[in-house]
Amino acid sequence: MHIEPGVVDGAKMVLAYGTAAAAGGYSLKLASDDLKSQSAISFGIRSVLAVAAVFIFFEVFPHFAVGISEVHFILGTTILLLLGAGPAAVGLAGGLFIQGALFALSDMPMFFVNVTTLLFPLFVVDALAKRVIPEQKAYVDCSYSEVLKLSVAYQSGVITWVAFWAFYGQGFGAANISAVASFGAAYLLVVLIEPVADLAVLAGAKLLRDSKQSRLFTQRLYNPA
Repeated sequence: MHIEPGVVDGAKMVLAYGTAAAAGGYSLKLASDDLKSQSAISFGIRSVLAVAAVFIFFEVFPHFAVGISEVHFILGTTILLLLGAGPAAVGLAGGLFIQGALFALSDMPMFFVNVTTLLFPLFVVDALAKRVIPEQKAYVDCSYSEVLKLSVAYQSGVITWVAFWAFYGQGFGAANISAVASFGAAYLLVVLIEPVADLAVLAGAKLLRDSKQSRLFTQRLYNPA
């Protein structure tokens, strides 16, 4: 979902600075909430793991340009379920920044646009998880339907934000509408893959329930709320 440089520019970037600042502020709240139940060391380790995962998703996993942006397999729901919302937010922002700074400097002017596109859907999924997944159920016991709802919410959020930035920056010309539609259609492929990936990862996490490695994950992965 790397929106190409120039799609939003000039004075219009002020909105991106504002949305990114708001996302950063809410990420701090999520981090604070996490630190109330788990240690700073745990938060730090999970954040580093999230950054590494996002970097791999961006740089190693297949990705291709379609329409207004690029299609990436960013498994935001997976990271949230395993590591928690706070570390997931750190991971998405940090992984995006490192990938851009090291391998795609031309994308850095769009960092605030792209980080907004990643983080706000994560916030929606975090809130939705509290409604979709019963409090007495650990994340490792989630059903396919529950994971699917979260995945659809995250990927739909990404598509919505990409479309918003495209129309905000470039207007409603026929070419721009076609480019957004092409991206949205291609990105729906991720919706087909992520729930399966989520369940596979959660199944693997079950095997670590009673091991020392379980400490690397959010408490909610193995415990009721």
